[in-house]
Amino acid sequence: MSLSPAEEPPLRISVDDRPDDLRSLADWLRREDQLRGRVSFRPAARPGDGEMGGVVDVLSVAFGAGGAGAVLAGTLSTWLASRRADLKVTVTARDGAKVELDARRVRDVAEVLRELERLAHGPDQPE
Repeated sequence: MSLSPAEEPPLRISVDDRPDDLRSLADWLRREDQLRGRVSFRPAARPGDGEMGGVVDVLSVAFGAGGAGAVLAGTLSTWLASRRADLKVTVTARDGAKVELDARRVRDVAEVLRELERLAHGPDQPE
């Protein structure tokens, strides 16, 4: 079941093949005052008998004005820096634009902030 464009959250976050890490990230994000109540865990629909397909759980993040995008980016950067295992996080905007973050290569927090702000606001909106 797919959502209509109006029902899609502004951002979806997935962690490749690591549901425990995604739950950990959800906990980190929910501790932030500006994100509280804006983060929801959406388990993926499981394939039916005889169906093939990858199963990816996602976090949905909704936010408006007030700097929540910067809080999301900062929290995500801090969370990635705290991980001991290699992992890849994908942040997808409503329009399908994506940023993939490899935990082995998160060195430039400012760049992560810029990319997530761009996704949150879209290419045609001022930051």
